[in-house]
Amino acid sequence: MIYIHFIINPISGSGKHNLSASYILSQFPKDKYKIEVDYTNQKKHAIELTKAAIAQNPDYIIACGGDGTINEVASSLIGTSIKLGIVPVGSGNGLASNLNIPRDIDKAIAIIKKGHATAMDAGQLNDKYFFSNMGIGIDALIIKKYERAGKRTLPAYIKAAMSSSLEFKPQKTIVQFDNQILEINPLMLFISNSNEMGYNMSLTPKASLQDGLLDLIIIPKLSFFEKIMLGFNVLQNSIEKFKKAQHFLVKEIQIEMPSKIFIDSQIDGEQHNLKTNKLNIKIMPGALTVLVDL
Repeated sequence: MIYIHFIINPISGSGKHNLSASYILSQFPKDKYKIEVDYTNQKKHAIELTKAAIAQNPDYIIACGGDGTINEVASSLIGTSIKLGIVPVGSGNGLASNLNIPRDIDKAIAIIKKGHATAMDAGQLNDKYFFSNMGIGIDALIIKKYERAGKRTLPAYIKAAMSSSLEFKPQKTIVQFDNQILEINPLMLFISNSNEMGYNMSLTPKASLQDGLLDLIIIPKLSFFEKIMLGFNVLQNSIEKFKKAQHFLVKEIQIEMPSKIFIDSQIDGEQHNLKTNKLNIKIMPGALTVLVDL
């Protein structure tokens, strides 16, 4: 018998997904599966629920939500043999898109039933993990404003981006990787494991979840017109046409912001205020096993 533990964020995607325990139970025959379902009720609750579920030794733990919910569940699974499943009912769903897990709930459930799994890389940021991407700079401010907007929609994201482009002020940042030391004042310092941010947008369209590398994008301070062009290129998935975006493939990066005490960041689309001004970021090859449609 296969034991599957579902963790559902009921407010993912503005709470319109209609994914329920009764529906899940109806999809899995009782003679083949043991099913447990938990609901989150606040940010970081999925971490607590996942740790409690791990103690029951399930075969799979399924994150039902967006990239933030997936991060909380997946972070807790690092170092275990339990497989992660995903039912993408969030707003952006960048990681699920990279893994070719459809937003159609029935089709996502069908992938879980097949039980095919693959290993994927994870990123580590000090004592935290990321699976899609993280960033400091303007994207951290965009996510902060996006969360405050209360609406997880693409128009709300674009509005937050436009507001942030007028407000954000680059700060001195020291970046070290591959024996290079860069002193920069970046508009954006973006580090990605996956090929999509969400909403079908990407700064790293060629990134791979299985190459043992992180994609680093550095964008310098820009004029107002250049910011508009950057936004257009991101929406059109044509970042390679934006010549001021520097792209590097790295395994480890050190970042310091000397004028800061704390660093604002976004990690898998969630805002974090990191209680340090020094970051150590590295790739963890094959650190997570995830259910996919092979």
